[in-house]
Amino acid sequence: MKKKNFFQKLKHMEPLDLFVNILVLLYAIVNLFPFYYLITSSFKSSAEIFKMPPDWWPKTFRYQNYVDLFKGQPAFRWAFNSFLVALTTTLLVVLCSSLAAYSVSKLRFKGRMLIYAVFIGALMIPKEIFIVPLFQIITKLDLSDTYSGMILPNVASTFGVFLLKGFFDTVPDSIRESGKLDGASEFKIFATLIIPIVKPGIGALFILNFVNIWNDYLWQMLIARSKDMMTLMVGTASIMQEISPNYGYKMAGAAVAAIPMLIIFMIFQRYFTAGITMGSVKE
Repeated sequence: MKKKNFFQKLKHMEPLDLFVNILVLLYAIVNLFPFYYLITSSFKSSAEIFKMPPDWWPKTFRYQNYVDLFKGQPAFRWAFNSFLVALTTTLLVVLCSSLAAYSVSKLRFKGRMLIYAVFIGALMIPKEIFIVPLFQIITKLDLSDTYSGMILPNVASTFGVFLLKGFFDTVPDSIRESGKLDGASEFKIFATLIIPIVKPGIGALFILNFVNIWNDYLWQMLIARSKDMMTLMVGTASIMQEISPNYGYKMAGAAVAAIPMLIIFMIFQRYFTAGITMGSVKE
């Protein structure tokens, strides 16, 4: 029955819509292919990976690549480090960004737009420009090879303020005024009246920031001095730099680093989509 409905919809689809859907499908296949090749290669030997023409599906699944990864490297510790750093940083970013964005959007004080202009200007400065003085500050504060050194510099997110301000601007001022008339404090208005309305925006910021911190390599590489403090990205990169010719083992490490992000995005995809859609429409 479902197949019949599908083909009936396909039959009545406009030619332009059909063409666009085919293009989107082809684009999705092209983008998914590297991930497919990564996963299948993680179950192959080095000889099978470099075989020409390649085998698009492993003839024999080599689970030993994953066994060697978790036995020979502290992969579980790397995964814990990545999750702790990404989750803690993201929660702090959401808290600080939402407070700052609410202040700039709803509170009226002198210099409000100047402060917001500074936030916008900071978006244009790449992190690599100030990473050297930032590293010197962290070193002087004796935060190298610590979770605090990985987390705190990423909490000040100007992008988060920019993103959430657009969501707060869509909330009618009458809601805040009603809360004031009922005797609610500013923080209570923010937490109980405004935040529930902008949940999609907070969800979008949470996912974007979590993925960004999870995939961060440069800063975490500079801060992590010991092997036990490495995150998955840094640990996987250290495996890639080894002289060992077992590329299946290295592919397994890359797969372990990539799969958690894919799962998290699939779980929270609807929140992310709702957040982006809400932010694109302003009444």
